Amino acid sequence: MALFSRRIELGTLFEDAADRGGAMTVHFSRPLDIAPGMGTALDVPAAARLVLDAAGWFAAAGVEPGDRVAIIKRNHWDLVLLCCAAARLGAVPVPLSAHLDADVMEILLKRLDPALLVIDSARLAAGRVLPCLASRTLVLDGRPDGRPDGAGADGPRTVLSLTDVRGHAAPPPQRPLTDDPLVILHTSGTTGVPKLVVHSTRTLLRRLAGFEAHRWPVLASRPGDVVAGAFSFAHGRALAWTASVLQLDPEKLLVVTGSDWDEARPLLERHRPTTVEAQPSTYVRWRSHARAQGDAFERVRLYISTFDAVHPPTVRTYLNATRHRRPIWLQGWGQSETGPLTFRFLTRRALRSERDRHPTTRDLGRPVPGRSRLCVVDRETLRPVRRGTPGLLVCTTKALCLDYVGERQRYRRKRSGKWFVTGDVGVLTPRGRLLLLDREADTLPEGSCVELEDVLEDRLPDVVECIVLGVPGGRCVPVVVTEDGELDPVQWRKATADLPDLAEPVVSAWDRIPRTGTGKVRRAALRERLGVSPETYGTGKWT
Repeated sequence: MALFSRRIELGTLFEDAADRGGAMTVHFSRPLDIAPGMGTALDVPAAARLVLDAAGWFAAAGVEPGDRVAIIKRNHWDLVLLCCAAARLGAVPVPLSAHLDADVMEILLKRLDPALLVIDSARLAAGRVLPCLASRTLVLDGRPDGRPDGAGADGPRTVLSLTDVRGHAAPPPQRPLTDDPLVILHTSGTTGVPKLVVHSTRTLLRRLAGFEAHRWPVLASRPGDVVAGAFSFAHGRALAWTASVLQLDPEKLLVVTGSDWDEARPLLERHRPTTVEAQPSTYVRWRSHARAQGDAFERVRLYISTFDAVHPPTVRTYLNATRHRRPIWLQGWGQSETGPLTFRFLTRRALRSERDRHPTTRDLGRPVPGRSRLCVVDRETLRPVRRGTPGLLVCTTKALCLDYVGERQRYRRKRSGKWFVTGDVGVLTPRGRLLLLDREADTLPEGSCVELEDVLEDRLPDVVECIVLGVPGGRCVPVVVTEDGELDPVQWRKATADLPDLAEPVVSAWDRIPRTGTGKVRRAALRERLGVSPETYGTGKWT
């Protein structure tokens, strides 16, 4: 099989695809925020024109090569278009999730010191101090008057509207050197302030998107595929996903901007995707609809899940919702710093057991051949341990990020030569498979919070989600999310009879659980909200 060799450039991603005659049509669950008048569908040349328009806006706002452009807006695929527009000018885009708290956003912007802050009016209203942390601010909607909005250490900060910058021609594209900073992404921030991760053209596009754009059997998009994506488009995954899909040119690309089924359903039922990629929290939110209304997923041959742990009932539901004879669920594990490190295919047969004490979704397969390596080390000494022994997971990959903005010492502490500390705890089996246990900060002395969550969700069909919090010197606290806020005590006692002694469950609604932009549970924030001790069995040193 010939490997894919076409160069991928972020700034001209859509222009290059249009020049190749890309025939893909992109369909949205709602119109783009930066071009609401264009409706809910556009082709590749139209997307390329939008990127050119946005590059003109940024140039009119004074963006120059090497500048950092921070972008904060509600979740949609136009975050990708705006990143491409900044990269086309030779600037470094920094997409930031709109889910971040204002105080966290302030910390990140201080570390970034962006030349331009691109923001929507809702985020501007929520954090009025933010324009003071950038040389200039461009508001994507609303009508700021363009006068100085505040003052920084070096003088006034100017706030612009799109009216002030529209109609400016984009200059010729600038391409950064392959190993220079291309984009700055942020981690999920489940344990505190997210890290700002610097990637280059080589690490993000050559190593990650380029690898994915090969015509791999099963995994690669085919000419007749309808590819659906539903996740945080402020995440680096959105850039690699878009770049690889544009190279493979399926028939349609479906973009879902959130987990609201009322918004997602019309798009999915109208176009019937053949491959679906979503963050686990979105799969969970749609699970009851997939059971009751499987038409949206009846043609799916491939499901893809990354970002976070996914539990057996969720995988089982979706594999059973499709009429495809042999559907596959691809479970990937990796990080913003590294890209995918391992993957595993799950099938209906693999999930047939309803009461397996060790659910199969903790087995994340082997390292990606030729792309990554894993080693397990002792958490205290950092020396390698024997196969089958739990420990701290370290990896080596050529897609490793360049640095953390404003936290270089933290990056250096996590890197030793070619090895990088992931901050996860797991086991490598004698055959080299990874059994993931927990984040180091959330680990238990024995067992695994994530495995307990697997078992509880598998045994309690009415539970939407379960979160187990370790408490040193006490019993683990289970937090159980249900649709109606109720939990049958008899079923709970039966489900936990052979498990380690747990505290009484805390029953919660979905919206009461603090989450990141990718739907991950912010466990430290949840502990604080519930009055659970902030102390954990982990050190938190490797987050």
